[in-house]
Amino acid sequence: MSLNEPTEENLKIIIDEIAARLQVVNRSIMDPKDYNLSKYDEIKSLYDLIKQKGHLSVAETQAFKQELATMRK
Repeated sequence: MSLNEPTEENLKIIIDEIAARLQVVNRSIMDPKDYNLSKYDEIKSLYDLIKQKGHLSVAETQAFKQELATMRK
């Protein structure tokens, strides 16, 4: 499956995976419906970076969460 296309389904997959990797307890803040598809490329870039880094420090995790918060509707 290619996540390169900005679709609602791909956005949901990416957001769900990011939430899992960032160990987000309150998943309601990571609802894919709260993100614009127009921000797909930026969210996908964060996803790719998180995936590439593997283990994240607490500071990195917090920074990623803050960045995602700026992208919410």
